[in-house]
Amino acid sequence: MILLKKIIFFGIFLAIAACSSIPKNTQNSCAIFEERYLWYKHAKASSERWGAPIHLQLAFIKKESDFNWLAKPPRRKLFKVIPFKRPSSSFGYSQAVEGTWSQYKKETDNPLATRARFKDSVDFIGWYINKTSKILKISKKDAYRQYLAYYKGWGDYKNYAKDKKAIIYAKSVKELASKYRKQLTLCKKNLDKNKYIIF
Repeated sequence: MILLKKIIFFGIFLAIAACSSIPKNTQNSCAIFEERYLWYKHAKASSERWGAPIHLQLAFIKKESDFNWLAKPPRRKLFKVIPFKRPSSSFGYSQAVEGTWSQYKKETDNPLATRARFKDSVDFIGWYINKTSKILKISKKDAYRQYLAYYKGWGDYKNYAKDKKAIIYAKSVKELASKYRKQLTLCKKNLDKNKYIIF
């Protein structure tokens, strides 16, 4: 029985891995979705559910994990050599931390959601952007301030002006989101015509 469970788990892991390799061109939203069409369906579903623009979802993922489904923060080092603890529990496409991910799963009644799956990650980002809009009254289209809230957290958002790194990151996300948005205007109609089924 234990062996069977291990085989099933390994099979699921391989299936996820096969669908989760990093796209060849992560600088172009059309290229990403042409290579990973189901990602477009999932991002669109998140956008329709939460009102979070697709280009914003992509920009967050690009900044957070560069589309690496197994991304984790690098370990700190003791004496600059010995690997130590990671600075946070961030993981996966969205780099969501364990506490916020648990909150998301509870509030959306999605106990099987995993941070290593693109579908769940974009839904999480949509959920987060929607809550940021409600809690901090930030427009869902405001890439700069939305990312500051994503990076700092809702409680610490008010202190973002003291965090130069957060501001630099938010500016880069704003620029990237704008680029992704312009690219999507060129291919969205073709993507919407595609009749593949969402898995």
